[in-house]
Amino acid sequence: MSKIAVSTTVNGDPAEFLCDAGESLLDALRGSLGLTGSKEGCGSGDCGACTVMLNGQMVCSCLVLAVEAEGKSIATIEGVAEGSVLHPVQRQFLEHGALQCGFCTPGFIVAAKALLEVNPDPDETEIRYWLAGNLCRCTGYDKIVRAVSAAAAELRQERSAA
Repeated sequence: MSKIAVSTTVNGDPAEFLCDAGESLLDALRGSLGLTGSKEGCGSGDCGACTVMLNGQMVCSCLVLAVEAEGKSIATIEGVAEGSVLHPVQRQFLEHGALQCGFCTPGFIVAAKALLEVNPDPDETEIRYWLAGNLCRCTGYDKIVRAVSAAAAELRQERSAA
């Protein structure tokens, strides 16, 4: 079977790769593009470890075919920080100890960042609802929720100071 050429944008940069017709976006990101931040926890869309943004929509990249990325924009965990400067969500995850093994963390951070772009002042219920598609087997979710809340406050403060 011949490979399919896909042209896309990943974390703001043009990218091209070859893939099989049935290859997942997760496999293309991790394999062809060398972006190993997104993880495969379940392969069925149940855990959220592979969460990325596809044309501004949160998706489980294990459920999306790589060929579906043609002409679209992908944002992964690798694009969250700006160079060596961590995004407030990343910083707050570290400060609140909102991770243990770290396997689920990329998906949580991508989802949390997406939430804060839509709602800069979510309450605890909204945070928990938004992150419900992401599973963590190591932590209780309290530290994660507190980290997202703290990141929201930090981002609001940055906006008001600007």
